[in-house]
Amino acid sequence: MKTIVISGASGFVGQSLVEFFSKQNYKVVQIKREILNKPSKLDEQIQSCDVLINLSGANIINRWSDEYKKLLYSSRINTTKSLVESLNRVQNKPKMFISTSAVGIYDNKTTYDEDGSYSNDFLSTLCQEWEKEAKKVNNDFTKVTIFRFGIVLGKNGGAISKMMLPFKLGLGGVIGSGKQYFSYIHIDDLIKAYSFVIEKELDGVFNLTAPTPTTNFEFTKTFGKILNRPTIFPVPEFVLKLIFSEGAKVLSDGQSAVPKKLLDSGFEFKYKNIEECLKEICKK
Repeated sequence: MKTIVISGASGFVGQSLVEFFSKQNYKVVQIKREILNKPSKLDEQIQSCDVLINLSGANIINRWSDEYKKLLYSSRINTTKSLVESLNRVQNKPKMFISTSAVGIYDNKTTYDEDGSYSNDFLSTLCQEWEKEAKKVNNDFTKVTIFRFGIVLGKNGGAISKMMLPFKLGLGGVIGSGKQYFSYIHIDDLIKAYSFVIEKELDGVFNLTAPTPTTNFEFTKTFGKILNRPTIFPVPEFVLKLIFSEGAKVLSDGQSAVPKKLLDSGFEFKYKNIEECLKEICKK
């Protein structure tokens, strides 16, 4: 039986992966937060595992005070550093290290594959530092894979869980101009991508987004149509800034990314566009 060790497994994506791989004849070990600062115990969990998955990171959709920015940084970069240092220490190393990043690494000028150009704002810099730390694995045995997440959509968690009630009440609306890009992926396709990459032992950087990017306007109108609810209440950008401060950029200034490397590797998405994705999520 192969062993997968996951850091940051308590969230929507992490619990979905735990459930999936536990049913696929894997032994799944979840790294508790307090273990990260105990090198010997961390080494015990990483020693001899087949795949190490890093999902650690505080929720990006929040008010970005100076203190919260420090938490966003430490929960990603410092955690990744601890994992990589342990991976480099242990004698029996995992075959794969799959770390996380986000499409927020790109600027918002056009649609990008994995070779897109980066922005120089806080979110992009955070992602760049995050990836740089993951690439410090210094052995020829462990393959390093980095997944740049779009917004993860699914029935039982993630962004949709926060949006469903206001939309069902007819209070959903376009954010800002609505023209900002909205790169997303259905949780089922995300899980399938992990399984695909592990099975084929693929390394490098992959965009984890649906093949057809959309905009906030298209997402909002499609969501309202599927729920048969009006979407007439726009959310002005200044309101988001009052609530989230600089963190409003996550909602008002999206990126457009396509999963070229996954598609080129033969991966087939189940939910290729926003309508297919939302119809599955909204069905009873």
